Amino acid sequence: MLRRTIVSLILAAVSAAAGGEPPLVRAVDSIGLTVSDLDRSVDFYTRVLSFQKVNEYEAAGTEVEQANGVFGARVRTARLRLGGEFIELTEFLAPQGRPAPVDARSNDQWFQHIALIVSDMDRAYQWLRRHKVRHASSGPQLLPAWNRNAGGIQAFYFRDPDGHPLEILSFPADKGDPKWHGASSELFLGIDHTAIVISDTEASLRFYRDILGLKVAGESENYGPEQERLNNVFGARLRITALRAAAGPGVEFLEYLAPAGGRPYPADEKPNDLIHWQTRFLGMSAEDAARTLRKARSPFVSSGVVELHGTEAGFRKSFLARDPDGHAIQVVER
Repeated sequence: MLRRTIVSLILAAVSAAAGGEPPLVRAVDSIGLTVSDLDRSVDFYTRVLSFQKVNEYEAAGTEVEQANGVFGARVRTARLRLGGEFIELTEFLAPQGRPAPVDARSNDQWFQHIALIVSDMDRAYQWLRRHKVRHASSGPQLLPAWNRNAGGIQAFYFRDPDGHPLEILSFPADKGDPKWHGASSELFLGIDHTAIVISDTEASLRFYRDILGLKVAGESENYGPEQERLNNVFGARLRITALRAAAGPGVEFLEYLAPAGGRPYPADEKPNDLIHWQTRFLGMSAEDAARTLRKARSPFVSSGVVELHGTEAGFRKSFLARDPDGHAIQVVER
């Protein structure tokens, strides 16, 4: 009931962005996720998936508590790069949060992943097999040719050491960003998008498109045995909408038209829980973005806009808020 009320308020508070004003956010900077053991996760992402470690820092104190909405927080964070895209892995040394549910499914609304582009799906899958990754799909899937917007795409879901879902993806010549089709000796090329399960595409469009300013880049409706095996959800039928900011990875909506029964995002989730992901957006002004999201009644995780006095994080101001389904977004100002 509370989430429906929040969605209704967002729909009422924001009209389509037709006034010619600049978007609240100008780029997707990175995708962050909470891990239980930073050293183990950095080893996995760098050794198995070819990310490069950019930096690492440890932080505690009032700023960290206010930014994360977690009292007594002490965090270790590592920033990693793959191609031209970035992720951030954060371990809460204190207080430790809850583990991910062992029965988590791809249609639960806390689902989020990153899609890593590979130059050769067969070689990438065999590489992951040699490193004994946990399958989330039964194996790589080739989406059927009848699906005009998705046909020919190859994809496979797997899990990192904490159980976070990840995807490797290969585009046919007529699909995907041209940069994924250049000659390369690398197997893992970069991050195309982060995907989130949502309950209502129109409500999510009003948040990400009309409030934040992302642009719709593509749509498809996916179903059939290949999609079911990819998501490991029997009877899966998805409405998929891809959005992009001016720079950075895209954001992809996964609305399950079937089956029913995907569980809602836990209302008491905190950034130290292991299901926590957050998408970081670069904003023109953190204060302007926060003011707009408050007007739209978006729930805040942070106490408000938090001004940082150190340089380790790479930005001066930030806040965490939630989209209509509970997914965390972070808006930062450098």
